[in-house]
Amino acid sequence: MQIVFLFLLSFFTVSLLMFGVWLLQLKNKNAGIVDIIWAISFMVSAMAFSFFTEGYDVRKHILIVLVSLWCLRLGLHLFIRNWGKEEDLRYTQLRKEWGAKANRNMFLFFEFQAITAAALSIPFILILNNASTQFSILEITGYVLILVGLIGEGIADYQLKKYKATVPKGGICNVGLWNYSRHPNYFFEWLVWVAIFLIALTAPYGWVSIYCPLLMWHFLNNVTGVKATEEHMVKTRGEAYINYQRTTSAFIPWPIKERVKRDEVR
Repeated sequence: MQIVFLFLLSFFTVSLLMFGVWLLQLKNKNAGIVDIIWAISFMVSAMAFSFFTEGYDVRKHILIVLVSLWCLRLGLHLFIRNWGKEEDLRYTQLRKEWGAKANRNMFLFFEFQAITAAALSIPFILILNNASTQFSILEITGYVLILVGLIGEGIADYQLKKYKATVPKGGICNVGLWNYSRHPNYFFEWLVWVAIFLIALTAPYGWVSIYCPLLMWHFLNNVTGVKATEEHMVKTRGEAYINYQRTTSAFIPWPIKERVKRDEVR
C-alpha cells in the first residue's frame, strides 16, 4: 500500500507542475519547458519519498544528493539551452499535426509525462526503504555509474555546445564523445537508469525495477530521442549525416566502423 500511496503522491505532485507549465505554454507557445520539469521531477519525487520511507539514513542522503545533482544539471542545461529560443522542432511539428486539437493534446501529453515520471520513480521508493546498513559492491557500482553518467552527459552537452559555437551552422558534431556515438548524451542518460536499477537490486523486490532501464532505452531510441533527431538530421544534413550514420555507433560509444576523411562528414 505504501508504494501505491507514494506513486500517487509523485503523480499528483508532478501532474500539478505539468499543469502549470501547460498553462505557461498556452501563453508563450513554447512547449519545450516540459523537458525541464521532466528533468527535475525525479529529484522532487525522491525528496518527497524520503519523508515517508524508513531506510538507512546514510543511503537516503547519498541517493538524494546524487539524484539532485543529476536532475539539476540536466534541468539547468535545458533551461539555458531553451531560454529565449524558439520552440523545439519536435513540439512545433506536433502542433502542426494536431491542428485545432493542439492545446488539448498537449495537455494530455504533459500529463502522460507525469504518469511516466511517477512510474519511473518507483525504484527510489525501494531504495529509500532499504534498511540495511551495509553497502554491497553492486550498490557502490551503481553510485559510481550515476557519477559516470552525470559527468559523461555533461561532457557530451559541453562538446556539442562548443562545436555549435565554433562551426558554421549546418555542420555535424563528430568531436570528442560524438566521434564514438551519434548520441552520447542519450547514452549517458540511460546509463544513470541502469545505475538506479543496480542500486535497487540490493533492496527487497528491487528486481521489479528492471522495467526502468528497458523503458528508457525504448524512449531514448525509438520515441523522443534518437529516432526523432536522426530523422531531422537526415532531412537537414543529407548525405553528410548519412555518412556519419555509416561510420558511427548510434547509441553506445564505440570505435568508428571505418576511417573516412572528416571533411566529408562535417
